[in-house]
Amino acid sequence: MTGTRNLTQAEATDRARLLEVNSYDISLDLTDGAGNPGDGTFRSVTTVSFTATEPGASTFIEVAASKILRAELNGQAVDTSAWAADKGLVLTGLAGQNTLVVEADFPFSQQGQGLHRAVDPADKEVYLYSQFETADAQKVFACFDQPDLKSVYTWHATVPKHWKVVSNAPIEQTTTEGFGKTVHFAQSARMSTYVTALCAGPYHEVRTTHDGIDLGVFCRASMAEHLEADELFEITTQGFDFFQAQFGVRYPLPKYDQLWVPEFNAGAMENFGCVTHADASYIFRSEVTDFEREQRANTILHELAHMWFGDLVTMRWWDDLWLNESFAEWASHWCNAEATRFSDAWTTFLSLRKNWGYSQDQLSSTHPVYCDMPDVSAVEVNFDGITYAKGASVIKQLVAYVGIEAFVAGLRSYFKQHAWGNATFGDLLSALEESSGRELRAFAAAWLETAQVNTLRPVVEIGPDGAYQRVAVQQEAPASHPTLRPHRLAVGLYDLIDGSLVRRDRIETDVAGAETEIEQLAGVRAADVLLLNDEDLTYAKLRLDDRSLAVVVDNLSGFDSSLARALCWAAAWDMVRDAEMSARDYAALVTGALPGERDINLVTATLRQVQTVLSVYADPAWAPTGWGRLADTARAALTVAEPGSGFQLAWTRAFINAARSATDLAVLRGWLDGDGVPEGITIAGELRWQLVQALVAMGALEPAAIQAEHDADRTASGDIGAALAHALIPTAENKAAVWAELTGPAALPNWRNRAYIQGFQHTAQVELTRPYTARFFADVAGVWTARDSEPAQEFVILNYPALDVSDETVAAAQAWLAEEGHPASLRRLMAEGNDRMLRAQKARAKDAASA
Repeated sequence: MTGTRNLTQAEATDRARLLEVNSYDISLDLTDGAGNPGDGTFRSVTTVSFTATEPGASTFIEVAASKILRAELNGQAVDTSAWAADKGLVLTGLAGQNTLVVEADFPFSQQGQGLHRAVDPADKEVYLYSQFETADAQKVFACFDQPDLKSVYTWHATVPKHWKVVSNAPIEQTTTEGFGKTVHFAQSARMSTYVTALCAGPYHEVRTTHDGIDLGVFCRASMAEHLEADELFEITTQGFDFFQAQFGVRYPLPKYDQLWVPEFNAGAMENFGCVTHADASYIFRSEVTDFEREQRANTILHELAHMWFGDLVTMRWWDDLWLNESFAEWASHWCNAEATRFSDAWTTFLSLRKNWGYSQDQLSSTHPVYCDMPDVSAVEVNFDGITYAKGASVIKQLVAYVGIEAFVAGLRSYFKQHAWGNATFGDLLSALEESSGRELRAFAAAWLETAQVNTLRPVVEIGPDGAYQRVAVQQEAPASHPTLRPHRLAVGLYDLIDGSLVRRDRIETDVAGAETEIEQLAGVRAADVLLLNDEDLTYAKLRLDDRSLAVVVDNLSGFDSSLARALCWAAAWDMVRDAEMSARDYAALVTGALPGERDINLVTATLRQVQTVLSVYADPAWAPTGWGRLADTARAALTVAEPGSGFQLAWTRAFINAARSATDLAVLRGWLDGDGVPEGITIAGELRWQLVQALVAMGALEPAAIQAEHDADRTASGDIGAALAHALIPTAENKAAVWAELTGPAALPNWRNRAYIQGFQHTAQVELTRPYTARFFADVAGVWTARDSEPAQEFVILNYPALDVSDETVAAAQAWLAEEGHPASLRRLMAEGNDRMLRAQKARAKDAASA
């Protein structure tokens, strides 16, 4: 991967011991000198004031520029002959107090890292935004780019006159200079380099105030009609009220701006007081379900939680990255459930986020939640399901262990003690031990310093009188990671009454070791369903006893609680992935029970999972039958759903994806032409592109139609939709052309790169793309070296030949992994792809054997 210095933890520790950074003053010229937006590069002048504890010592500063024009330390020229963008600039002969000035030209980014430049195809306006996590601030200004060298920042930006500029601090003044203007910001609060920010362009802006905080939301001018500012402000203010009350510390800045920006790689970024979100994900041009709205709310609240946990109090080094992200992940669902209309947020957490954690945790690359990060490169691939979802699950288990009151009291102490500084998990643990009166080091070691996931199975013996003679919980761990953890959980007893599964009782208990007796249940009348981990307090895969499973299969929608239903859906998903349930049995469960599901998030998540099952885990000889049954179920469900409801839209999307037969494809073609469209469905925006892409992939729509659709939708979303559709054209010539662009010497813009990768493989095109399995293993190292970190990771993860489930793919992967010299981060991602392939082979064998 290219572009920045790969800082090691040892270097960061040494530099933090030597330096204290007093201030940065950063001036950016983002014009071409004539008041127009710059295109290739921009001029940056950085003045850094810092102290050194050892006068005469040497250090280095990161400058990932294309050219350094001037570098002066304490008035003397700095030797730049050994400087390189990926090495940094060496500073020798430090004084006690130092002033460094670096003037340099930096390239605008099209990869979403550094200062990204996007041109809106709707009106040709230019939009800029910064993205600095993990260590990309050095792509915009000279800086000591590590989280524990916090400082204050004063930004100045010269831009075209009609642009707006947003940063962490409020604007202090604006001066007009010739063809452009310069916006001067007030000095910021103290923060780490990775959460500083600057965004510029002709953004549409809406403002309000709440509880003394100045709030702003921004988007591209062409997206203004879709902004939904009222809903965005509603979620934001609900979050402020909840977090300020719970944390006992007011939001520390005078303003809070949120920008929905184009071509963003992730979901959002927690820049202090200047949060950026992906507009493609969270500004809705067409109808969406409450699934999308809840995901947007959760992201808003996740970033807001970071204002305290991550920005006000920051990790010392990236080995505590998990704590930043885990806490924000847990806190956002906590707030969503308690303070917004999305009161079933913990159901969503289980069905989406926690299942991500379970999947990641069972790969050969699994790692403890807390693990050493030797360098920044290691951090880049650790933004994963363990860091986010498992870590948040551990926090949820910790809350169950100490109680929410003690947990909140510990948080308040932690924030007050470490505000504006850096801290470690040990600091948080000390605060929680003091507030709860419990020793937590053993708990932390079992949950945070060990890897993999346990499986909990009930052992149930029922006497002739219908009462439990014995109930126990067996805990299993894989041989490679044999840790048996302590679990605080609940056991739910559910009775089937007139088709409903009604909870009769809930028993809280502690589980530890290989087997734990639940003595409270001896002699109790047996329930129709005994549900372990009721209310989802712990992190473990679950199984049902035979009696409970039989009842659940026929009555899954009978649970009143969406969380209980989610636990059963998650157990079934785990069983099919673990080859304990055949793909066809799982598909039968979905097509039988899911139309009765009343939670839109469970419907959406389960429809995604069943499509994965049919694509990867099902016996290829049976998979067409499964797709047909899913299409039939989806079409029937959308027909009876309330017109215009989220459920109708979710089932419509599923029908589009599942359609394989000539009859179903004819229906879709009719919809595209406006014929037979169900009442309540509007074929526009992203849904129209989904329809076009499905028809193109199946060879049911001529490629020329893509251009016609694109001509009618000259927006950024239209560009993405057309690029993805183009990659789906089912010809050998087209696949060759797309592959050439993906692997060629010139890096594609990040949005096009992602669209091409997403469209390259398709479940109906496995034979067409099979020749690229060998090409993938031959080309992946070169792509990894030539691309920035995020596009490189996308190429590996999304373009792995996952649909070519075969011995040949496994052999190619193992041969590649046996080669010497591949970077550790790339090797890890490739090993993960091979793990998924081996799991798919095992599941397919199970499905074939069940025929």
